[in-house]
Amino acid sequence: QAARSTRTVVIAGVPAGLLQDDVMADILTIHFQMSRNNGGDVEEVTYPTGNKGVAYVTFEDQEVVESVLKKDQHLLQDKRLPRHYPLTVTRYCDNVSSSLIHLIML
Repeated sequence: QAARSTRTVVIAGVPAGLLQDDVMADILTIHFQMSRNNGGDVEEVTYPTGNKGVAYVTFEDQEVVESVLKKDQHLLQDKRLPRHYPLTVTRYCDNVSSSLIHLIML
């Protein structure tokens, strides 16, 4: 089994403050398990994180990370959300994630 970090993606653009955290984590899990989103089996969703609007999704297989990253646009949609939210999905990397998040926060 690949290292956890190689099976994790960083999700930016998660709508913050609309729903309870556990509900939003559930919506993210469903989104990233759907085949139409190039998804697969989700091991864990980390939300909230220390950064507003950012979540971490860890998949059971590293191949799913590759397919999720290939999808042009991820639109988070759920009947509990008022509209569709575009998500930015990037590969997890200890130093990249912090600099990416820093850029998003600027």
